[in-house]
Amino acid sequence: MERRRQGSQRQEEGGSDGHEDDGVLSAFVCPITMQVMRDPVVIETGHAYEREAIARWFSVCRELGRGPCCPITMQEVRRADLRPVLALRAAIVEWTDRRQRDELRRACQWLTKDAAEKEAVRALDCAVRGWSGGRAGRRVVRGEGMMQMVGGMLRSGSAVVRLKALEAIQELARETDQDREAVSEGDTIRTIIKFIDCEDCQERELAVSALCDLSKSEVVCGKISELNGAVLILGKVAGSKGDNPTVAEKAEMTLQNLDRCEKNAVQMAENGRLEPLLTLLIEGSPEQQLLMASSLEKIVLSNDLKILVAQRVGSLFAGIVEKGSLEAKEVAFKVLEHISSNAESAKVLIEENVLLPLFRVLSINRANLLPPRLQEAAAAVLANLVASGVDFGTVPLDGDRTLVSEDIVHNLLHLISNTSPPIQCKLLEFFYTLSSSTRTVLSIVSAIKSSGAITNLVQFVESDHQESRLASLKLIYKISFHMDHEIAQVFRASPTLLGCLVEVAFLSDGNTDEQHAALQILANLPKRDRHLTRELMEQGAFKIVARKVLSICRREAGSNIYDNTMLEGLVKVLARITYVLRDEPRCISLAHEYNLAALFTSLLRLIGQDEVQLISAKALMNLSLESKYLTSTPKFDGPEQKSKLALFGRKPPSFQFCRVHSGVCSTRDSFCILEGKAVERLVHCLNHGNKKVAEAALAALCTLLEDEVEIAEGVLVLHRASGIAPIFDILKENPTGSLQHRVTWAVERILRSEEISKAASTDRSLGSALVHAFQHGDSRTRRIAEAALKHVEKLPVFSQIIDKHPSIRGSSMGSMERFYKFDR
Repeated sequence: MERRRQGSQRQEEGGSDGHEDDGVLSAFVCPITMQVMRDPVVIETGHAYEREAIARWFSVCRELGRGPCCPITMQEVRRADLRPVLALRAAIVEWTDRRQRDELRRACQWLTKDAAEKEAVRALDCAVRGWSGGRAGRRVVRGEGMMQMVGGMLRSGSAVVRLKALEAIQELARETDQDREAVSEGDTIRTIIKFIDCEDCQERELAVSALCDLSKSEVVCGKISELNGAVLILGKVAGSKGDNPTVAEKAEMTLQNLDRCEKNAVQMAENGRLEPLLTLLIEGSPEQQLLMASSLEKIVLSNDLKILVAQRVGSLFAGIVEKGSLEAKEVAFKVLEHISSNAESAKVLIEENVLLPLFRVLSINRANLLPPRLQEAAAAVLANLVASGVDFGTVPLDGDRTLVSEDIVHNLLHLISNTSPPIQCKLLEFFYTLSSSTRTVLSIVSAIKSSGAITNLVQFVESDHQESRLASLKLIYKISFHMDHEIAQVFRASPTLLGCLVEVAFLSDGNTDEQHAALQILANLPKRDRHLTRELMEQGAFKIVARKVLSICRREAGSNIYDNTMLEGLVKVLARITYVLRDEPRCISLAHEYNLAALFTSLLRLIGQDEVQLISAKALMNLSLESKYLTSTPKFDGPEQKSKLALFGRKPPSFQFCRVHSGVCSTRDSFCILEGKAVERLVHCLNHGNKKVAEAALAALCTLLEDEVEIAEGVLVLHRASGIAPIFDILKENPTGSLQHRVTWAVERILRSEEISKAASTDRSLGSALVHAFQHGDSRTRRIAEAALKHVEKLPVFSQIIDKHPSIRGSSMGSMERFYKFDR
């Protein structure tokens, strides 16, 4: 083969410094392209050219209308045959490989993080060219350790070098897992993750693309998932599709690559990607399922992930609970307890029919088959499920039965009495939650009554296990609104139990929730039960309560939520003594000692405390009813004393004479509500938005119009306190039930005053309200309304049975005290 020289021309090919012999170099160079030939061919003039270049030259010649010619000699060739020069091609390949090896070896010297930017960039370009140039170049890149060196260049201080290194990594990671694993050695993966989390958009984009290519290797996936925070960072980028959809897509592809790696399932789950773990949990072998379930139990799940787990594997765990091995059941219970702690995921579990297996493993016939720790876990799951807010009266359990069916409740109540304290605690919490719902409480109460379990439930007041005691107290408090007499019967039979309840409520320094529940139980006991009231008196409960109420009032009740809740219970307990005053002299003494009339009067001013105002008004009513029995009659010296009426206007200066009770009265000693602004505060409550408070205030004021008191003076007191108009207004609203009867009774007594009845006769709305009561009230109310209508001359008077002298005690219409007595 003839070689032709091309003068002293140098050809740089891929960064060559031209160290090769010019003659050799020129023989490899195509005269047309001036590049080293890859597919050399020879024409009939004997000159060698790149095949593609000479073919293009001949084509141009024909387009110019002449025959093909040699580009060097311009001699026309008769044949345009292009004959390959195999020897030259082999020589060029050998020379190129040798030159590339030398170039790559020189480049290795610059692949360090301390290299100058120019040399580092040239070295990286050289590595990429060598990798793309063929097998020989790849052998050198692998053999010289250049793949690891390229990864090391990510730590360069030059941003240009780092970007070039990321591009090079993408090129090196395109084909085999072996190459991906080699380039990811050292801190390469950690550094790439750091770039993904940085703010430089170009670096982040290249880093995500490089990691996506590397993650095609299972080994590299393991390195990524083991790196703390890597999955979270990728998840953040994958979720930012609005910022850069391409980068987000690459990040998601990387995560999907990680998902396919079985050994990464747990690490991925710990970082919020549960699908791989759940897939193995459903489709894996029994050993894999147990491993995945054990791992899932240790992972802290967000509420959204709890819902996902419930949807995917809720039914699977339900089956394990009933039929799995002990080891599998233990893990399943723990997972179910974890995911059932969220209301929404608990609802999903209920839809997946978890309730029936839970009940079966807890039932008495099968409970002895499970270790106590598993029974406790099952009870905890059941307690979580009922806390989800579902109406369990409509959720089928087995056939027509539900979780609140009588036999189901009986079974669980029986289990409470025959198991360990931790399980008792969970089951008590279960019943407390069901009793807190208006939809299921009556079913629970009915089952407790029919089973006679209330005695056992109350016994927990004496329990040494604090959690069980608290759970039982909360349950008893909830059902006390429906079972107050049954609960009271248990306490009447055991003063010791009542003493424990008092100790928990007032004397212990225990849990505030426990104290609150105990206090509310005491508050809900039947208030007219004299036996319980005497027992509470014996134990000093009322004195403690009175001091606590005074203490809260001094701290200005309403400033603390706990104080407000506690005050309500305390006032209920304290008001008990006002229902048995006539039968229990010690209660009267205590009322004197703590001036309860004044205390309840002050409680009327608590705005926003409707229940406290209601109880206080009822207590004042009870106290005021006793005033006529506690009022002392004054004694005078001299013959001028003729009658009680003769005393009006001639009160001795040594005492305060009460015109209503016709004697010496005081708030402390006789509970007279004319003292201490009680009447004014009760009148103010007549306009209360809560009709129950208004009715209680009206009942207390009606004690001023009772038989055996001076009714005319009572009317005068109401008039001076501006209380008559609000009473008329209540009647004008056409109330029903007890309020209608009470206000009609009060209006009839007020209208006995001739001046008031004369003025009221022109009030059409009042007359209309009386007519409404006359037509729509019960028999008692209609009779009273009839008398009132006669006072305002709306009905004719046919006889003298209507008393037109209100200053005289007594009336043919009777007293309200009998009505008060049976008011609950």
